[in-house]
Amino acid sequence: MSYNYLPLDKTFTNFQQIKNLLAYNQLVSITFDAHHRITECRAYLDRKIEDGEALYYGINTGFGYLQNVHIDKDQLQHLQVNLIESHACGLGEEVPPAIVKLMIMLKIKSLSYGHSGIHIETVKRLMEMHNNDVLPVVFTQGSLGASGDLAPLSHLSLPLLGLGEVNYAGRKMPAAEALKSFGWLPLELKSKEGLALINGTQFMSAFGLHSLVQADRLLKWADLISAISYDAFDCVAEPLHEKIHAIRPHKGQVDTAAQLRKYLAGSQIAAKIKEQIQDPYSFRCIPQVHGASKDVFNYVLDVFIKEINSVTDNPNIFPADDLIVSGGNFHGQPLAMSLDFLAIAMSEIANISERRTYQLISGQHGLPMFLVQNPGLHSGLMIPQYTAAGIVSENKQLCTPASVDSISSSNNQEDHVSMGANAATKCKRVIENVEKVLAIELITAVQALNFRRPLKTSPFIEEIVTAFQQVVPFNDADRILHYDMIKAIDFIKSYPL
Repeated sequence: MSYNYLPLDKTFTNFQQIKNLLAYNQLVSITFDAHHRITECRAYLDRKIEDGEALYYGINTGFGYLQNVHIDKDQLQHLQVNLIESHACGLGEEVPPAIVKLMIMLKIKSLSYGHSGIHIETVKRLMEMHNNDVLPVVFTQGSLGASGDLAPLSHLSLPLLGLGEVNYAGRKMPAAEALKSFGWLPLELKSKEGLALINGTQFMSAFGLHSLVQADRLLKWADLISAISYDAFDCVAEPLHEKIHAIRPHKGQVDTAAQLRKYLAGSQIAAKIKEQIQDPYSFRCIPQVHGASKDVFNYVLDVFIKEINSVTDNPNIFPADDLIVSGGNFHGQPLAMSLDFLAIAMSEIANISERRTYQLISGQHGLPMFLVQNPGLHSGLMIPQYTAAGIVSENKQLCTPASVDSISSSNNQEDHVSMGANAATKCKRVIENVEKVLAIELITAVQALNFRRPLKTSPFIEEIVTAFQQVVPFNDADRILHYDMIKAIDFIKSYPL
């Protein structure tokens, strides 16, 4: 096995490990300790079922409202297959492969604690699927974010049985075909295994972690792009003074002001005397606005890292205490509320970015209208701001909280749900929109900066601007700006900060 892998067990998994997993396409493997915990838990559960007549939810009973229906021992395996088949009710768009792969890793991580009663062969198959990029077709719609992500995780689990579809080797195919190509036989699930597989928060968690990785990158870009805009608009430097932020020391605010001072250090434009006393809030209050979003990011990150280092199926098994306990760790409320909060915080990054774009094209501070040399004949950068405004408006609609909603299910047995899956999918869309709006500001700021010549901005920003203009050159006459915007988005995705 490659040494480029992430070990999974009860040891704390951190955010940097998640970023490395996504960036370097790492393999995953459970440790010897996790292997021992999983096999010990399974052996304990087998003994409890064989030796006693007690009822354990989802192990030898029905599910949800059918909890009181006793299932005979000779039907327990059939019960688990029925569970996965009947719960695979997803609709909507297919979940991106990178997030599906993250779901598999998170499911293995949760199972590795040895409180789920899973069979070791099932965990090994999940590892093989992850490491060979045999990725189940999963859909975005179907989860209520409580009782776990039942529908998405059922689709994730179907290929273990040789059912459903997978994406493999660049195409979608029946899972049975992919299994055959590896010589893998469909698994025969034992008691509790189906429930261990589909009970959990791995859909919400994977979407959330993926969004947090993207948000982490975009928050850095937001500071840098706003610094370019700051000089492009010929802003007064005083609002970045450290004394101002020392007397209102929110961490995100203080860090943002320091970052902008660092980016603008050595700027000829920043050093020159300004005609205006103050600048609009979208420039003057960058530390306060960006900083607040960063503080939310850190709060949400803490929630998600705690979640992925948890066991979220039900019931939970404690062999050392001779306990099988039914609870509600599958409920996605912490994630749902956090995802709504993250969406709001990131939406504000786009909101203030669009305002800076608007100011830059408005003909103020010695800049030409729409940042073109011959306005009228040429529209210049008039319409990219329209696009940014439309996207920002869409984000505001998407920021209506999902977590304030709940619809009863399972004959009112599951009478409060988190709607965290909806929060997760719309949060991802918000963050993708933020990237687009920042790309439009980047185009606008760099274009405006050219009208400050021969004065230069800081050496660091000049380096970024030079690299960017090799991709998106100065706009001296009207052209199709759609292509410029796509190139700017790609630049933000690929340029290392």
